[in-house]
Amino acid sequence: MMLQMVAGVDEAGRGPLAGPVVAAAVILPDGHGIKGLDDSKKLTAKKRAALETEILDKAYYYIALCSEAEIDSINILQATMLAMTRAADGLSCRPDHILVDGNRLPKWGHQAEAVIGGDAIHPCISAASILAKQYRDRMMVAAAERYPQYGWERNKGYGTAEHMAALRQYGPTPLHRKSFAPVAQFALL
Repeated sequence: MMLQMVAGVDEAGRGPLAGPVVAAAVILPDGHGIKGLDDSKKLTAKKRAALETEILDKAYYYIALCSEAEIDSINILQATMLAMTRAADGLSCRPDHILVDGNRLPKWGHQAEAVIGGDAIHPCISAASILAKQYRDRMMVAAAERYPQYGWERNKGYGTAEHMAALRQYGPTPLHRKSFAPVAQFALL
């Protein structure tokens, strides 16, 4: 019997007011030996970084994103689905089946199932969750160097009090999602 190649897909960054939405697709090889995989939000930054290194070294993966402009153009749900599709389609080997974290699937040609809470259940989704979060977090830390007043190195673009105060004072940047209500109200000022 031939083993099935199963990929996990997850995203990071649906809720923030700034930055892209990032998705990762990961196929873990049999006997990968990566210990401690879990939902990226449950892991410390140090543990995520260590796991990311192991995943990148041992797994097949692809990371994709949808920009702020794409999010504003097609909405965050559709942008998330598009980023997931780009990630799955970018894998160097086509999976037999894909497990997607959440309750919806992109409209794609892959055999797949949505798994609510899948990032805490299936190691391949956990690995995708970690890669997507690490990639996006690095992007936001880098963006914080260009726009230090928003505190993105701390809040990663989420609408914290610090971020909202900066939006009120300085207005939105090109990295803000103009279609999101908390940003749109300051874009008109």
